[in-house]
Amino acid sequence: MTLTPHTHEHVFLGSTHDENARRTLWVVLLTVVMMVAEIAAGALTGSMALLADGFHMATHAGALGIAAAAYAYAKRHANSPRYSFGTGKVGDLGGFASALILALVSLGIAIESVIRLLQPAEVQFGTATLIAVLGLAVNILSALLLGHGHSHGHDHDHDHHPHGHDNNMRSAYVHVIADALTSVLAIAALLAGRYLGWVWLDPLMGIVGALVIARWAWSLMKATAGVLLDQTDEQVAAEIRELVEQPGDARITDLHVWRVGPEAYAAIVSVVGRSTNAESIRERLEPVHEVSHLTVEFHAA
Repeated sequence: MTLTPHTHEHVFLGSTHDENARRTLWVVLLTVVMMVAEIAAGALTGSMALLADGFHMATHAGALGIAAAAYAYAKRHANSPRYSFGTGKVGDLGGFASALILALVSLGIAIESVIRLLQPAEVQFGTATLIAVLGLAVNILSALLLGHGHSHGHDHDHDHHPHGHDNNMRSAYVHVIADALTSVLAIAALLAGRYLGWVWLDPLMGIVGALVIARWAWSLMKATAGVLLDQTDEQVAAEIRELVEQPGDARITDLHVWRVGPEAYAAIVSVVGRSTNAESIRERLEPVHEVSHLTVEFHAA
């Protein structure tokens, strides 16, 4: 048996780590400022849609803070020997925490909106609308900041997100888009209440927004949980099998492929073969550039 591990510095943070960290900090500052304004205006005007948007933005400020902290922690401990495969998955942990917060936010908005639907309250539509428009402008600016640095793709047909596989940045982006959605719904409800007298639309839009946000939270939770649980990437695994077994002189007996960072995978490949060796198997797998840490276990047939 021949065992050839791939030795190198385990960083796996992704090429856009520092840039994403800076963008996230700017968005945190913008979100905190707008959060205070919306909560104050919602309380003064009596708008449930605006108040929900403000508290929703408050939790997003916390979630974005988690994202910023995750970037800082991953960078600071990137080369720590305590982490066998580096800190590339710290962002996924932050993304999962953000998804949980997003789910709780949607539940809170839905409950409060149902209460307001059953017990209507007086709303100052004019002032509330102006604040909601300002909130939407901040959301759009934040989305532009986070969405500007899209990660570059690669030659293989793998699943692409707006930010590649950086689930920490993806979670921040989803929070900002969710904020924008609640702002749009709040504006629509406030205008309808002011000019059409549809006071009931304000809490109803809160319920609609809560359902959409819950769906986004579930999607983000599934994506980050898969990474944290070392879910096998079937596309990379299939490519490895094809490259190793297609010549017909080797057979894979055990294969593990999992993500260790936004742009990096680790793989352990156990091979039984004849007229070949571990180094030749490693050479066959060089085209799979997603795999940053490769261990080949070879048994002669």
